[in-house]
Amino acid sequence: MSNTVLIAISEGIALLTLNRPEKLNALNYALIDRLLSLLDAIEVNEKVGAVVITGAGERAFSAGGDIHEFSQSVARGVNPAVRDFVRRGQQLTARLEAFPKPVIAAVNGLAYGGGCEVTEAVHLAVASERARFAKPEIKLGMPPTFGGTQRLPRLAGRKRALELLLTGEDFSPDRAREMGLVNHVVAHEELLPAALDLANRIMGYSPLAVRSIIAAVTRGLNMSIAEGLLVESEQFAQMVPTDDLSDALAAWKGRHIHDDPPRGRVFSRYY
Repeated sequence: MSNTVLIAISEGIALLTLNRPEKLNALNYALIDRLLSLLDAIEVNEKVGAVVITGAGERAFSAGGDIHEFSQSVARGVNPAVRDFVRRGQQLTARLEAFPKPVIAAVNGLAYGGGCEVTEAVHLAVASERARFAKPEIKLGMPPTFGGTQRLPRLAGRKRALELLLTGEDFSPDRAREMGLVNHVVAHEELLPAALDLANRIMGYSPLAVRSIIAAVTRGLNMSIAEGLLVESEQFAQMVPTDDLSDALAAWKGRHIHDDPPRGRVFSRYY
């Protein structure tokens, strides 16, 4: 189990590598459990400000759920199938979606089924030009089970999502970017540098502000605009008594009026 996901922490970024290349990094139960455990540890590690997830090997980010394993759960009946497979996968994608530190997928190859659902759930995604995406669950006689029927329509729109869900056809990284599934498509050799650069740019700002933005967006997406604005106000109110806000405002006011607007790591983590 310990080798199903590799972790390397450097300069405040936790790089998590799905590590079953011989199985195209299929999401078996041990891998999902390991990934959840690592996320728990990363959340409380104050030295980590962002997470990047990628896949081992040259072929796949993740080809989806481990069919051999979950078919055994299906054979045992409804309750084991839902408990062992569906709930576990949905717990993972929900955890990624609501994680308080930015999570960036570096999609290095195939992102099918559950691998695509991980990409849907994370906050940001960068795809290699070699990446391919698909929602092939219909070919197994089932719907997606890790949140794909819910998140993909919210990202891509109902009709575009339904076409992909009902045909199971794969699609290019450029189409994934067009639909809002990934933020950037880069040359394969630039994938990890691009993902790490994105993480570093975010880490130049207040970690409390980053957390507040993620919370407001994640919670507000499933609310009315009026309810979402209340969440936004609550997140701002939590920032008012913090040093992060007062120091950043003081730094801003202290700059010469003719200076260029501050960017990135000016004044440490603040504007």
